[in-house]
Amino acid sequence: MKQTFSFILVVLFLLVPVAQAKNYKIATISPDGLSWMKKLRIGVKEIEARTDGRVKIKIYPGGVHGDDYTVLRKMRIGQLHGGGFAAGSLTRFYPDLQVYNLPLQFQSYEEVDFIREKMDQRIVDGLDEGGISSFALTETGFAYLLSKEPVTKVEDLHKLKAWVPDGDPISAALLKSFDISPIPLNITDVLAGLQTGLINAVAVPPIVALALQWHNHVDYMMDLPLVYIYSMTALDKKAFSKASDSDRKIVYEVMNKLFNEVDAENRVDNVKAYEALISQGI
Repeated sequence: MKQTFSFILVVLFLLVPVAQAKNYKIATISPDGLSWMKKLRIGVKEIEARTDGRVKIKIYPGGVHGDDYTVLRKMRIGQLHGGGFAAGSLTRFYPDLQVYNLPLQFQSYEEVDFIREKMDQRIVDGLDEGGISSFALTETGFAYLLSKEPVTKVEDLHKLKAWVPDGDPISAALLKSFDISPIPLNITDVLAGLQTGLINAVAVPPIVALALQWHNHVDYMMDLPLVYIYSMTALDKKAFSKASDSDRKIVYEVMNKLFNEVDAENRVDNVKAYEALISQGI
């Protein structure tokens, strides 16, 4: 009788799924030490604690694994599992996510908030269907044209050698439509391009210009919000699905809360960054 009971216990034990530890590696071009990076590290520690170590996330900041497209290539071969991405780099998973990035689409943050409330979840769902598990979308801000030379009329645009992200044909085509020469570069090469004169203009939100030190190599900023830019931190869906449902729920809860906070803080920081650019004589 005891042997039979012991045998049944063994069988039941074997049938119960055992939660296995999952280690995820994510990379971003954002320098370590930024406010959102500090929050991310706190969030990662909370996830590890709440899952009793079953889910661990290692962060590689500062572009050590390359730009967004390089990170995506490394995700395909399993070297990485996710990253922090500019929205435009994920268009092959869900092309409609660039609906926010149309030039001069928004005239104010009030318009942005109205549309995002209705459409953010649609973008997250679209990425999920394409194989990418995304957390709450994060505002990067309105991009402004920063250049070495002043731009006061249409003809001045023709003199620009403007950076576009390498592998982003939509941005390149847009610039060409204004007779602007697009210069494709990895984001990690933009600073050197500004220093050497390979490019003389960028269109980015103020916090990006400050964080990446591009503001030191431009003298003018056009006071016109050209494009609304946003980003997200995301994981390969197949890799993320290997974690248990309960652990994934914890990750979503922590990450969504974290990035909703970052989303709100970035708007405040962009206003401060814009004022900082002006105060520095740009």
